[in-house]
Amino acid sequence: MNKAKGAGERLRVLGAMSGTSLDGVDAAILDTDGERIFDFGPSDYRPYSDDEREVLRSALGQWLGPDVDRAGEVVDAAHIALLSNFDRPDLVGFHGQTLAHDPRGRGTLQVGNGAALADALGCPVVWDFRSDDVRLGGEGAPLAPFFHFACAKWIGATAPLCFLNLGGVGNITYVDPSRDRPEDPGAVLAFDTGPANAPINDFMYKKLGLPMDRDGALALRGTVETGALELFLDEPYFLRMPPKSLDRNDFPEMIGLVSELSDADAVATLTAMCAAAVAQAMDHMPTQPERMLVTGGGRNNPVLMEMLRVSTGCFILPVEEAGLDGDMLEAQAFAYLAVRVMRGLPTSCPSTTGVSALVGGGTISRP
Repeated sequence: MNKAKGAGERLRVLGAMSGTSLDGVDAAILDTDGERIFDFGPSDYRPYSDDEREVLRSALGQWLGPDVDRAGEVVDAAHIALLSNFDRPDLVGFHGQTLAHDPRGRGTLQVGNGAALADALGCPVVWDFRSDDVRLGGEGAPLAPFFHFACAKWIGATAPLCFLNLGGVGNITYVDPSRDRPEDPGAVLAFDTGPANAPINDFMYKKLGLPMDRDGALALRGTVETGALELFLDEPYFLRMPPKSLDRNDFPEMIGLVSELSDADAVATLTAMCAAAVAQAMDHMPTQPERMLVTGGGRNNPVLMEMLRVSTGCFILPVEEAGLDGDMLEAQAFAYLAVRVMRGLPTSCPSTTGVSALVGGGTISRP
């Protein structure tokens, strides 16, 4: 890193994210000082091959062993291949791939070796963002809320709004942009809403050999089974007060609830479950948000977006309508958080992960 660049100065940071939907690696440049966004830079995406995705699937829910080791090798190789395409940044924020998340039990596991990336890329890498938060009593997720606060400032928001990320798991951030800093009381509230794309993707893969219900085409042909939907909403998780978080596979009964339905009805019902979980989350909002900006793969599903409009009563928009990139927002978030770690600034707080105090989690590896 250039020695002239100290705390509070602008850095050109490369963030990378591999989400629970297992589609691939997102990478994006962010120009930031860890508090303000100055500019958004180039981005790129590398999909996982079918073989790589199968290696990752086989390791989901595991903490140790050869499957976990192989998954780590896939994650490292994919990230190095993608990130090497960028001009060398000042810093890299590397999330890795979550294989298991049990904050009240064994902790949280993201595979990927930040030290190996630092050597390969020739620049410092910040990684292992979640472990410190969990060790100090937090959920370890979600971690994008502080960046969502910066995004709200960037787009000039003046009224409370929500950012909804629909990846494998859904998470929501309520932002009050009238506050000065994300760690200020009342500035942000965040938690996982429930399953999102993961059960839909898993059903499509197991039944039809397809990675997703592209454009909601199959759900559009189906009918929601309301009995299954009501059983899903009986899950105690929805009554828990936030902050709260989920593992990708925390609702294993979802597939069983739709197993007797036609493929179209099953996918329509799984999609409705995702939307209903978000609607339940609205009961925890401090005030009704002015709008909800949707990021992640779920925003590309018009059936899901319409279900959200009907079930939440909110003004639902893809984040692109506000000038943001829904494909790269999480990668950009980890670029932003990497600078905060380098500067010793908090990356989570009691209202985002339930941690007992402000935490600035992350490991820094240098080449």
